[in-house]
Amino acid sequence: MGTTDIDFEAVFRALPGAVALLDTDLVFADANEAYLALAGHTREQVTGRYLFDVFPDNPGDHAASGMVNLRSSLQRVVSSGESDSMALQRYDVEDPERPGVWEKRYWSPVNVPVFGPDGTVALVLHRVEEVTELIRARGTRGSGERSQVLEAELYTRARELQELNQRLREAHAREREVALHLQRAMLPGLFPLDHHRAAVRYRPATGSLNVCGDWYDLIDLPDRGHTVVAVGDVVGHGLPAAGVMGQLRSALSAASRVAAGPAQALEALGLYARHVDGAESTTAVSVFIDWSGHSLVYSSAGHPPPALCHPDGTVTFLDQATDPPLGARLEHEARPQSRTGFTDGSTLILYTDGLIERRHEDIDAGLQRLADSLSRHRTADPDDLADAVLADLIPPAGITDDTALVVLRL
Repeated sequence: MGTTDIDFEAVFRALPGAVALLDTDLVFADANEAYLALAGHTREQVTGRYLFDVFPDNPGDHAASGMVNLRSSLQRVVSSGESDSMALQRYDVEDPERPGVWEKRYWSPVNVPVFGPDGTVALVLHRVEEVTELIRARGTRGSGERSQVLEAELYTRARELQELNQRLREAHAREREVALHLQRAMLPGLFPLDHHRAAVRYRPATGSLNVCGDWYDLIDLPDRGHTVVAVGDVVGHGLPAAGVMGQLRSALSAASRVAAGPAQALEALGLYARHVDGAESTTAVSVFIDWSGHSLVYSSAGHPPPALCHPDGTVTFLDQATDPPLGARLEHEARPQSRTGFTDGSTLILYTDGLIERRHEDIDAGLQRLADSLSRHRTADPDDLADAVLADLIPPAGITDDTALVVLRL
């Protein structure tokens, strides 16, 4: 039987664990039979309603934090695209047969993102297991007073774990902010390119822990009649990736000033990267623009291909000189390079994979979106074109990987 023959709706509803599907506004999209039985509600009573309208906090318990903690977890999953296994939560439930009477309950929730076709979070799968009886059973092995003490101790430990997780998230957020400042400080500003106009953009990932090692560089070599444009992407996140990015960008910039072409510059970078911890599997692409010869010489180390948008709107991807990422080979080998011509008024675009790659989607779909956007906005100046491309390709919910973009009118 193929996957297309499986009734996934029936599978969802038959799952023995209690599972609900929430949209990104935390409104019930559906719930399985086990969840409805645990909640004491029918499907009609929950579907289409906001989670915390169906399950509010106990108004008589001013210290209640279950709703706040659960909402924070669900919103974090929506924004980051990462699963979250929560600490034990106390979340009291109103007795449906005795309005105003709240029962003390304990839960173990897990929240998992469900991605849509565009790679963004479309739903959150909220799985919950009630552990109230387990806590009570452990407590009733002793006296009634011991039961209360044990219950309070378990709840206190759960609160402490929740607070520890919050402090860890805050520490990661501070690291992300430092990494962003470091990353931006090491990226070059624009400089005059005679009458040639350029624009650069850098967009950090939406998720709080997803600062990456993307970089770009523009190097003018007027004595040779060339301009060098390069972008790269270090594997990893946070301060380590930002630090490696700074080293590799500087090394490629220096190599490009003395190398005969992009292949030689990337060869030098590859040799240097062998001695930089964390530089393994870095991707990069370099394009040498020969203004007098109206040609582009390029070489890629495992990076998505630059795009050349011609004045008539056709788009060519520079994909004829692609080699493995830095450090992928045990032995040093010469890298390939290729040359292609351009006409005045063409536009060269370099970018990192965050612009085109989406979860559960072939990369060709992202490349086609980029080509369509470039063709549609080809007459715009580089600044407007860069903004239009980002607007077309970055989903409303944001991206899960950093993006660097360079637009240069030839």
